[in-house]
Amino acid sequence: MQQRLFSSALYGILTILVLVIAASLISSVLLRFTSLQEGNFTWILFLFSFVAVFIGGFISGGRSGQKGWLAGAATSVLYTLIIFLVQFLGYNHGFDLQQWAIHGGYVIVAVIGGMIGVNIRGESF
Repeated sequence: MQQRLFSSALYGILTILVLVIAASLISSVLLRFTSLQEGNFTWILFLFSFVAVFIGGFISGGRSGQKGWLAGAATSVLYTLIIFLVQFLGYNHGFDLQQWAIHGGYVIVAVIGGMIGVNIRGESF
């Protein structure tokens, strides 16, 4: 059970990171080659980050096959840990209250995604 949970959480993390990197690349290209301003993308990227975490939780829950809420929670906690370590070790800043609230929302969204993913699980996982 623990091995399956960990491997499914890694699949979820990988999915989240691929989606976030793709969104970052697309938004940076749009900002560079169009007249769009960075302020226009703030809410779009904020919403997309929640969608990416939901999809990661969904994939994680589907791959685990059981206890999707736990797989989704593990995925979002690992994602939060990665973000925290990059921010703390790379930029010497911890999380503020707003970031803790956002990452708490990530946990909720990933848990919901994991519960849906484990119940929609099919042969594609």
